[in-house]
This record gives sequence, C-alpha cells and structure tokens, in this order.
Amino acid sequence: MGNTAVVVGGGIGGLAAAIGLYRIGWDVTVLERASVLEDAGAGISLAANGLRALDELGVGKAVREASQGQYSGGTRTPRGGRLTRMDGSALERAVGTPIMGIPRSTLHRLLRDCLPAESLVIGSEVAEVEQTGPGTVRVDCGATVLNADLVVAADGIGSRVRSRLFPDHPGPVYSGSTVLRAITEHAVDLDADFELTWGRGAEFGHIAFLDGRAEWHAVLSRPAATRFADPLAEVRRRFHTWHDPIPALLDATRPASVLHHDVNELRTPLPAYAVGRIALLGDAAHAMTPNLGQGACQALEDAVTLAAALGTESTVEAALARYDAERRPRSQAVARAARQAGRMGHQLSHPLAVTLRNTAMRLTPSKVATRMILRHHAWIPPSLN
Repeated sequence: MGNTAVVVGGGIGGLAAAIGLYRIGWDVTVLERASVLEDAGAGISLAANGLRALDELGVGKAVREASQGQYSGGTRTPRGGRLTRMDGSALERAVGTPIMGIPRSTLHRLLRDCLPAESLVIGSEVAEVEQTGPGTVRVDCGATVLNADLVVAADGIGSRVRSRLFPDHPGPVYSGSTVLRAITEHAVDLDADFELTWGRGAEFGHIAFLDGRAEWHAVLSRPAATRFADPLAEVRRRFHTWHDPIPALLDATRPASVLHHDVNELRTPLPAYAVGRIALLGDAAHAMTPNLGQGACQALEDAVTLAAALGTESTVEAALARYDAERRPRSQAVARAARQAGRMGHQLSHPLAVTLRNTAMRLTPSKVATRMILRHHAWIPPSLN
C-alpha cells in the first residue's frame, strides 16, 4: 500500500483526516482554496463522540482546555418557560464528558497546530481529481499537479469531487431554514451554558465560551436566499420580545460580526462514500442540518475511522470499502434524525402542533431524554495506535 494522500479542503473534517493519516505514517498534503485563513465562523458544540475522535487524533486534551463544559441550560419557550433542563452532569457520568462549547476558529487553530506547517497549502483550488491508474489519483490545481495514492474529498457541501463521482446525484437542497449567528464582542452574564428557545417557525440559542463571550444563533423559516439589509436589526426585530438573556446577547454584538447562511443538506443519501481511491468525508459525504449538533462530530468520526482502516487493511481499496461500510449507515441515520429534530423543533408553526410538542417535552422524564441523546453520543472510536 502506498502512503501519499491529498486532502481536498482544510475545514474541520479535512484537517482531522490529515491528522489521522499523519499519525499512521502517511505523507499528507491539504489543499485549501481560501487564500487567507481568516478563521471565520461562530461557535460549535462538541459531543462525546466528537471529543473521543479528537482524543484518538491526539488533540482532545487541548480542545477540552479551550472549551466550556455545557452543564446547565435546556430548551425554553419565547416567554422563558422551561420545556427541558440540561443535566450535563448526568451526561458526563454516562459518557465521560459533558458537551463542550468552543469557537470554531479556536478548534481550527488547534487542529492546524497538529500538522507540519508545510502540509497545508492555501490558495490552492482543485480543478480536477481523476484516478489515472490502478494505484494513482491525479489532482490538478491549475499550475500544480499532484499524484497520490489516496484523495480525501473534504470540500464541503458543495463538493466538486462528489459531483464528479456522482454526476446524477441531485446534490444539496435547501432545508427551509436560514440561520444568522455571531459571537459577542465581550463577556455576557449568562445563567446557562447552552440554551435553545423554540417559537413558531423560529429558534434562538446560545453557547457559552470559556472566556465569558458567547455564540448566539437565530434560525428562521424563510425562502432560500432571503437576505436582510441590516441582519442584526432584523434579529432584534424578530426576537425583541423573547426572554433574557437574548436582548443582552444582541446588545453585545457588533453588526459586522453577524454571519448569515442558508441551511442546506444532502437529503438524498449517497450510494457510497468511496470510489476507487477517492473517499468522501464530512459535509461532502453527508451534510446534515445542525439540529442535533452532530455535523462536525460526524466528520471527526469519519476522519478517525478512515485512518484506522488505512492503518490496518492491506490495500487502499479494502480500507475504503471498510470505511464506507462503517460510516455510511451511521452518518446517514444521524442525518435523518437531525432532519426530524428540525421538523419537530423550530420548523413547527401551527399553534396546536407547538402546544402538543411543548406538552410532550415537559412530560418526558429527563432520563428518557438523556437516553435519546446517548444514541448519537455513545460512539467508541477505533484505535490509531
């Protein structure tokens, strides 16, 4: 088996894949099309499965030290009524860790620090990926051409590599939701580490960070490509009557910090995550809605599973077949569950349906809710040692 890999995409999944390959002795080049690493993005929650993957990659300790454990909070109504309470301590007892909140930029930096500086090539847009022989994949970056034993396509939901491998696949579709989010400019006085508030056709949530700042997000059911002249003013207008600390979070935000993206997903599952010596990973393989907070965690699972397969199987083809068999059923099941969670959450708008959901949530015992969470969090990574 050869040991030269090209990873297309320098996001969380791509960097994690590169780290995993590097740890098993592969020579890895990460091609990132952005010419400047601006570390854009808001915040992210990492569940036990994602943290265990990071542990196996050797970066778990550093990520935990930079994260805020989510012990308190839950789900509320716009007026502040409690639907569920988060019991982070119970979750920690069950799986060994609470959910952790961290700025995406910090997570990116910690992942990059695990790789040799020369492994990451920025400003390199991949024009073509083609298997040119039984053991070689050609990666065309315009002025540069690389030959590799393996290509990992971690180029996101709009993956060009996926489109070439599966030209008849419909690709990403709009979920019906658009999200505005930001990180506060300064610390905010919060009484919950993580909180979601569900209204009719809308959601507001926040994640507390270690330095006292917080990420907030506002999800709206709107037509695709809806945009606002002043995004922060629109969020204020839409949520100004909702409970504290929502007004304080918005007051602590600079207008220029607000990001606005439509939520797209791969609603039609892919028939395979690997073709020849090309593997799809993360959003390129299974982009999902964020309703379970599992998008990045599933990409991290992908990365460790791929590296473990390549470290133990006798051929790249056998390793990718194992990777596909192990990752496709689980990640696609999580994507379906995330879509269903959205339909039962902020996407509900009929008053009767909202009332019935809220009543059911209030009556659900906390132990039952914890067991539902564990279905996705209780994953054990394969060893890379």
